[in-house]
Amino acid sequence: MTTFRIGEAAELLGVSPDTLRRWIDSGRLAAARDEHGHRAITGADLAAFARERAAAPDAGAASSSARNRLRGIVTAIVKDQVMAQVDLQVGPFRVVSLMSREAVDELGLEVGSLGTAVVKSTNVVVERADH
Repeated sequence: MTTFRIGEAAELLGVSPDTLRRWIDSGRLAAARDEHGHRAITGADLAAFARERAAAPDAGAASSSARNRLRGIVTAIVKDQVMAQVDLQVGPFRVVSLMSREAVDELGLEVGSLGTAVVKSTNVVVERADH
């Protein structure tokens, strides 16, 4: 059975280890002590918790068929006359979007803004990461 330590689980959920510990202490997420006395969360429990969090109401999701919504902070914007590249840091991941310069201006995006990358794709590759 796959288990995750607090730091690993927090990174996967995109929260701080302290937030994850508070959730465990309040009973929102189950954890047990491993053979070294460290708290560990089973992969099945973490997956169920992640699904629960993802199913929570999201104002934008109700009006869109896209369900892959990644909230992050804008870290870079490069504009030319017509197009723009917007970099969004989502937890440990960099998401890059190419869009019109007009869209960036209309959205009022600037470095430091919060943004949500909405992804709808018919081709998503999932690789297994060795734990």
